[in-house]
Formats: sequence, C-alpha cells, structure tokens
Amino acid sequence: MKIKGLTALVTGANRGLGRTFVQALRDAGCTKIYAAARTIEGAAGDVVVEPVQLDITKIEQVSTAATRCHDVNILINNAGVARFVPALGAPTMDDARLEIETNYLGTLAMCRAFAPVLKRNGGGALVNMLSVVSFFNAPTQGSYCASKAAEWSLTKAVRFELRAQGTLVIGVYAGYIDTDMTAGLMAPKSSPADIAARVLEGIASGTEDILADERSHAVFSELRKDDRAFDANMQKIWDSRQDSH
Repeated sequence: MKIKGLTALVTGANRGLGRTFVQALRDAGCTKIYAAARTIEGAAGDVVVEPVQLDITKIEQVSTAATRCHDVNILINNAGVARFVPALGAPTMDDARLEIETNYLGTLAMCRAFAPVLKRNGGGALVNMLSVVSFFNAPTQGSYCASKAAEWSLTKAVRFELRAQGTLVIGVYAGYIDTDMTAGLMAPKSSPADIAARVLEGIASGTEDILADERSHAVFSELRKDDRAFDANMQKIWDSRQDSH
C-alpha cells in the first residue's frame, strides 16, 4: 500500500509514540492526518494535521470521530494505558478496569466504528499498537498484560472479519518504548522513531504482524521454543520480588 496521498487517523496522538506516528505519516506523504487525543487544548493544526478530541472509551466520541473523519484510509490505534500493577496485589480493580476499557474495549470501539469507513475508502489499513506482553504475562504488570493479550486476540478477530473487504489488519509488537509511559522504568527502550518507521514499512509491504524491535523478536523466538521455560523465568522474577519485600 502506498502511503503517499492517503488520509490517516492516529489515536493518542498528543505525545510519545502517537506524536511520532503523526510526524512519520507526514514525512511519508499523507495529505491529511487526524491527530486524535483526549486533550487537544493548545494543539496546533495546519493544512495536513487536524486535531480531533477523542477519548476512545467514550462511544459517543468514537461515533462522532467516525462521522467527521469519513475519508480515513489508515487507522492507527495507538491510544492505551498501563498502570504496572499485579493482578491480585493491586489495592483495587480500578487499574485493571481502566486498562481493559481502554486497551481492549476502546480499541474494539474504534475498529467497529471505522471498519465501514475503511471499506468505503477501498479497504485501507487498520493498525493496532500491541505489546510484546501480548504473548506472555509479566506478573508485576499482570492486568496490563491481560488487556494486551485480549487486544491481541481482538486483532485476529478483526483480521478475520475484515479480510473480505480488503482491509489490511496489522498487529505491532514491541518492548519498552522511550515515552512518558515508561519514563520511570530502568530498562532498555526502543526509540519511538524506530517503531514508527517499522510500522510504516509494514503498511507499505502489507505485513500483518510486525515485531518492531529486538525485544519482540527475542521473546517471540523464545516462546516458540518453550513457553513453559519462559513462564518459569517469569515466576522466578516474581518470587524474587516477593522475597525482597
């Protein structure tokens, strides 16, 4: 798919990876980019980039966006939240609910609303920004991992349903990315620019699953060999954390 001349919508576009996606799409020649975010106060629009206020957990806002952004060819579902809490050790279920409502249900709402838009515009591409933890559960962020596993399964479901209308459905998998979301984590991180570049390459080449960094390649390879050994290592990490408390 040639990106030049197309219209794109990016959710979570006001910072981090979302903002990088907007710039990458501009550089690739998109003629219009809807930069969607919950907060757009102070966001500057121009002839190419049009700010759109959108909270993907609000069905009425999603519906309004689909009507307004009726010319979209590329949808990048980038908006997401991560609370980095364990499934049982979190003080309440509030974080788990937020992660499911945003990462899974919010993404589902966007897919449902924009599938007809993409169909009318020739099929296009739908990109879900997932995570390497879609493949496994890291217990210190257990509920986030569960929400991303659900989003991974959702991506497959959407792919099955939209193949007949010619929509390319892409899942993107990456480890930690150097954004505000991971600012407090001391771990190797990929640059947002590298991730965005690989995603645009995947759109252009028609790749359905993009392992966007070294971490995703390594994890995927290890899990294919022996997922039980991988989970055993996750157990050790969790146990060592418990022993230190």
